[in-house]
Amino acid sequence: MGMLRLARNAMATRFEIVLHGPRESALRAAGEEALEEICKLEDQLSLFRSSSEIAHLNARAAREPVRVSPPVFQLLRQAATIHAETGGAFDITIAPLLRCWGFMQGTGCLPDPSALQTARDRVGMDLVEFNPSDHTIRFKRPGVMLDLGAIGKGCAIERAAELLREAGVESALLHGGTSTVYAIGHPPDAEAWKISIEGPPSHDGESPPLATISLRDEALSVSAVWGKSFKSGERTLGHVLDPRTGNPASSAILAALTTPSATDSDALSTALLVLGESAMGHIRSLRPGMRAMVAMESGDGTRIAPGGLGECLFVKKAV
Repeated sequence: MGMLRLARNAMATRFEIVLHGPRESALRAAGEEALEEICKLEDQLSLFRSSSEIAHLNARAAREPVRVSPPVFQLLRQAATIHAETGGAFDITIAPLLRCWGFMQGTGCLPDPSALQTARDRVGMDLVEFNPSDHTIRFKRPGVMLDLGAIGKGCAIERAAELLREAGVESALLHGGTSTVYAIGHPPDAEAWKISIEGPPSHDGESPPLATISLRDEALSVSAVWGKSFKSGERTLGHVLDPRTGNPASSAILAALTTPSATDSDALSTALLVLGESAMGHIRSLRPGMRAMVAMESGDGTRIAPGGLGECLFVKKAV
């Protein structure tokens, strides 16, 4: 039983695949095909590629209905469903707010209040009109802009996993920037893949684990406030925004969950971070068998609200 590791940069992150199997040549061919599919999806979904379907939508859909490919139409409809399921906590029309807060291509800044209000007026799935008969989409207001950053990586990993399975791969682990992971089967020496969820970085740069979980034939996604963020006084303001208020998410500092679908897990972990601990029961009810956890800041460390995700640890603040 051999092991092969492949990687490629796409969607502004690094995708990696670890594969186990008896024939390295077959593993390599399957892995390369999976990574190539991720790059093709970036060409379709990237906000920043002028030739992508999403860029065409953003440029034209406020003036006229724009036809998209059936897979992209299906993904956008799936995003609309998750938006409804989460009461608007997940919203792919978030792009005007991301730009206003300086997170679209930067690390963030405080917005002008009037600009923030203008951006809020351009956010909401009610501003997106779907026509299933011809796979067209129209925006009901100028300035509406889609950003699939909170669902696109999950979609890419899910499609890559499907291709690996079709190629006969029975043991593999895929991840995109470590924020979404998908496990196929199990490694040769264990019954499941062991995944650690890192906590907030400390002053020495270390990130002690908040939890260790077992993963097998399912996806794990993690959303956190650190990473792309900036300081305003004593507050850390992260790039995950609450579409309902227009402000950075503040109910939790990290949310993680597992589902069979990497597309779902990517989007739902974002919604859970926005909604916080009080929404744990509702989010878990959306998908059978979901495991989840939410982490909040407490007086002397990080408090965990577990929902069956795995072995969770209380992490104290570094002194």
